Amino acid sequence: MRLIFILIMTISLCNCQPKKPDLAVIIPENFDWQGHRGARGLLPENTIPAFLKALEFPIRTLELDVVISKDSQVVISHEPWLSHTICSKPDSTPVTEKEEQSLKIFQLTYAEIKKYDCGSRGNVRFPSQQPMQVYKPLLKDMITAVENYCKEKNRTLPFYNIEIKSMPEWDSVFTPAINVFAQLLIDQIKSLNIQQRTCIQSFDVRALQAVRQIDSTIVTALLVENTDGLETNLEKLGFIPNIYSPYYQLISANMVKMTRERGMRIIPWTVNDTITMQGLIKLGVDGIITDYPNYIESINK
Repeated sequence: MRLIFILIMTISLCNCQPKKPDLAVIIPENFDWQGHRGARGLLPENTIPAFLKALEFPIRTLELDVVISKDSQVVISHEPWLSHTICSKPDSTPVTEKEEQSLKIFQLTYAEIKKYDCGSRGNVRFPSQQPMQVYKPLLKDMITAVENYCKEKNRTLPFYNIEIKSMPEWDSVFTPAINVFAQLLIDQIKSLNIQQRTCIQSFDVRALQAVRQIDSTIVTALLVENTDGLETNLEKLGFIPNIYSPYYQLISANMVKMTRERGMRIIPWTVNDTITMQGLIKLGVDGIITDYPNYIESINK
């Protein structure tokens, strides 16, 4: 009897255990994997080494941010200043939080910007990131390095997802007037002959409106982190962009359906674990932006 009781209890307990979810997903062939700031989880963000590192993985698109220097150069940087979290001054002392916003990229020539090391200190948010001495590159230098790398490695040329870092309160302080900003970026993209492989994204609807006014053929993406809803955000923008790009926790099956109905692709940011990636792929997103392109190959393992 004792043996039967133990057997019954074992079966009962087994039936009560939650089943592991079926994590198998089918990833579309043209799924748009994007390396966020290159490969921020592995190498210093928005630097040429990080972008080249991302290309070692199944990345289709390189995601990056740009600002404008005093001498009207398009510089790859997330902030329009030298960040205290990652940058050191030319004398090797760290930029402090108190002084960072006085180090405006818009008020520095690129020759001055290049003297700041924005990689040796690493990044406390990304312990796996390999520190290295590196500076903020010009957009044209990064594109040249990437295109040459791909040709040498016989790799498919990537697409570029370039964010205009702007907001109204930054105008003429941290950034030029928004129409000037958009024009400088578009001119650079065309001079590099990458306009057919480039998307311009922004949280700032003014930036996308300016891009559309200058050249309506350029692919645009609306970045979203608010909870206003798709309809309200599109109304603020004033047109239907090619891509709707919300923070990943805002994604729902209904949002995916609504973007489909409007002819938009939907690409969430920034997803850094494989379980969430799998769930979003099952919902039907068209791509994923991640700091860890090395996770992609383990999605179905």
